[in-house]
Amino acid sequence: MTDNHQASRLDRFLELSSIATAFTVFELWGTGMAAEYLAVVDRVVGSEVTDQLLDVYGRVTRDADAKAELDILIRHELLSDPTLGPVARNIVKLWYVGIWYALPRAWIDANGARSADATFTVSATAYTEGLLWPAIGASPPGAKPPGFATWTEPPRIPVRATRALAT
Repeated sequence: MTDNHQASRLDRFLELSSIATAFTVFELWGTGMAAEYLAVVDRVVGSEVTDQLLDVYGRVTRDADAKAELDILIRHELLSDPTLGPVARNIVKLWYVGIWYALPRAWIDANGARSADATFTVSATAYTEGLLWPAIGASPPGAKPPGFATWTEPPRIPVRATRALAT
């Protein structure tokens, strides 16, 4: 695999993740988890399934004329697909909480068991960099302290300009 192909795959993974999580590609890069999450998906489901997911996402984005149409196509072509849907939903969970959840029994029955498919936390960094924390305007407990005496003020939940697809 060439470096250009790998960068292209990572870019496409980030674009798909951005649409699915409602965070910008820039924000996702900022977590430092992009390459590790793509590697997790490849390790668990195989690069063939990952490439199929990225290819379908690429086709859908080319076919969509508007954001609303893109949402519909992603829901129909990716999230509703019995093979790709569970993987796409797991990618969203991966970004938000840093945990890969074991795929559902129906996916395993249709696609075969994978030795790496189990529920696991990717890393301690995945926990602290989870999108859950900025989404709710909080710091992860035990990491990234918010600052002196910030507990004296009510929490502020940030308003996001974009929205995630319902999974």
